[in-house]
Amino acid sequence: MGAVEAKLEMVSLRRRLEEVANPERAQAMETYLRDQFPCLGVAAADRRVATRPTLEVSKGVTTDELMAFAMACWGEREREFAYVACDALRANVARIHAEHLDDLRTLITTRSWWETVDPLATRVVGPMITAHPELIAGMDHWVRSDDIWLARTAILHQLMYGEDTDPVRLFTYARLRAGDTEFFIRKAIGWALRQYGRIDPGAVRRFVSIHERELSGLTRREALKHLG
Repeated sequence: MGAVEAKLEMVSLRRRLEEVANPERAQAMETYLRDQFPCLGVAAADRRVATRPTLEVSKGVTTDELMAFAMACWGEREREFAYVACDALRANVARIHAEHLDDLRTLITTRSWWETVDPLATRVVGPMITAHPELIAGMDHWVRSDDIWLARTAILHQLMYGEDTDPVRLFTYARLRAGDTEFFIRKAIGWALRQYGRIDPGAVRRFVSIHERELSGLTRREALKHLG
């Protein structure tokens, strides 16, 4: 996908999204996002149908072109374009090269909010770390970042790993940020612990018990939500 084709695709993408947009939904979406981002008002199910041609095209481009497309989507005013970028990256995650972690860092730290950061963390960065284990050093760095969205990404990147979760790293990250006052960090730690509790509930209970004074009430409640 060259520059001209990418531009044409963006025009086509906008047309298809606008065809299924709902102004009333847009207002509700913007309120939900605390009026940080304008929206077209496209429901998730409608977006997936409308952007099916885009995802098909994305599978035939180079990874550099894919990242350029994601960046272009991020530059569009309405929030739905960022969701399309997340969908395209997720659909092509097996092809994304290790060197593109810097591009993902840019997306994570630009116009940031949880509803784009979380899918990038769990469905793109996480699988990339599995495919490219050398990238784990980046997570060890990100978890210490002053940027809460990079730290949240590091904490959540193992969320879908199941039995392949590295508990040492999970608990290390949780301890590193246990004293954080930021809601989105506290919530992420609790969510990550809760998910691992499905695999090893005893380990999560012990961790929360040992570090009870360090962990926020929010984190403890999230971690133990389904453990009784």
